[in-house]
Amino acid sequence: MAEPRTKTKVTTDIPKTPFVHPEDRGALAKRRWRWHEVLEVGSVSDRTSVLFDTFIVCLIIANVIVFAASTVADLDAVYGFWFELFNIVSVLIFTAEYAARLWVCVDLPPLRHLQPWKARLKFAMTPLLIIDLLAILPFYLGNLFGVDLRVLRVLRLMRFLKIARYSPALQILLRVVKSELWALFGALIIMTSLIILSASLLYFIEREAQPEQFGSLPAAMWWSLATLTTVGYGDVVPVTALGKVFGGMFMVFGLAMYALPIGILSSGFAREIARNEFVITWNMVAKVPLFARLEANEVADIMKLLQSHRHSAGSIILRPGDRADSMYFISEGEVRVEARGGEIVFLHEGDHFGEMALLEKRRRKVAVVAQTDCLLLQLDGQDFEYLLTTHAHVSEHMKKISELRKTGEWKEGDPADPESSEWTIPVEDKKPDQN
Repeated sequence: MAEPRTKTKVTTDIPKTPFVHPEDRGALAKRRWRWHEVLEVGSVSDRTSVLFDTFIVCLIIANVIVFAASTVADLDAVYGFWFELFNIVSVLIFTAEYAARLWVCVDLPPLRHLQPWKARLKFAMTPLLIIDLLAILPFYLGNLFGVDLRVLRVLRLMRFLKIARYSPALQILLRVVKSELWALFGALIIMTSLIILSASLLYFIEREAQPEQFGSLPAAMWWSLATLTTVGYGDVVPVTALGKVFGGMFMVFGLAMYALPIGILSSGFAREIARNEFVITWNMVAKVPLFARLEANEVADIMKLLQSHRHSAGSIILRPGDRADSMYFISEGEVRVEARGGEIVFLHEGDHFGEMALLEKRRRKVAVVAQTDCLLLQLDGQDFEYLLTTHAHVSEHMKKISELRKTGEWKEGDPADPESSEWTIPVEDKKPDQN
């Protein structure tokens, strides 16, 4: 069997998004761009980014545990020195992280057009960077300006808020609260009005029967708040018949009114989840060079046709002899194409495969294996035909690839059709995880 070899890929003539990559701007820009990918971009296929995020999250949780343990007098007496040493090391790490984020933020797309100092100043004003600053600021204030450390110790709990950076669900919830702020404010006005109305009525009804509990409007508001929020402490209750009637009515109103903010947040959360999925899918499609010339509305149409699948490293995506029913675009990760005779080709983000069997209406002649954990966008065969008939650019690209491969001149995708029947991978298949 021939020794496996890797072909040199020849890029297509499809222009990509114009952007001067830091790789072309010197060693410092390369290093900064790499840290930008680790700190701000993040990817399940980037092991360094995953390890960094995991380390920071564990450090944040450990800080909360250590702070709680330090408030126990017996533990603090024995391990106080180690608690303080851990706190100092944590602050140094969080400070380095904060400085690194300010350093790499000039490579963020929204800030690239600004001067570096303006970009860093604007980035420092974002909510997550403010939280990062508050997590380390108490330590420096206490040591530099002699502020009572016992007062500032409780502010260490601000470090737990840093975990919001690593929780997409929490970030979505914060965006929902921000977007629905006026609706929540309106609900608050309604609830406050209901509290005042119920307290006023019970004040006039119960003040003579219970002067201590309902002798003033503020005193009646305590009953109103406990009743409308369905807490019902039972320490203050109406005793007159009319007071009990109105009390029961306001209990029912409380169930309806105080559920209003929950409905606002849940509907906003659902919309934000759908919007977030749309943006993620849009970014995946936009990374494929084949779609670089398409307009925004055309990309939106294609998004409806694609299905995303995650494959773990080593799983078999296509096998020789399989019926050709779809093609694939690589959004994240790397795949390995293996042909008869041991010929190997590696495909990366933005590449596509599986279209030749669809074009020629035949079974698969190569095998494709996930080299790393990868995210693929699958296009069904019928949708593939629809795409060719409705988008001339895509159709011309596919026809060009087909002609070049027939003449043996194409070297980017699968290798030329082999004659041997020997294959280099086992036939066991691993099912992909679907998003």
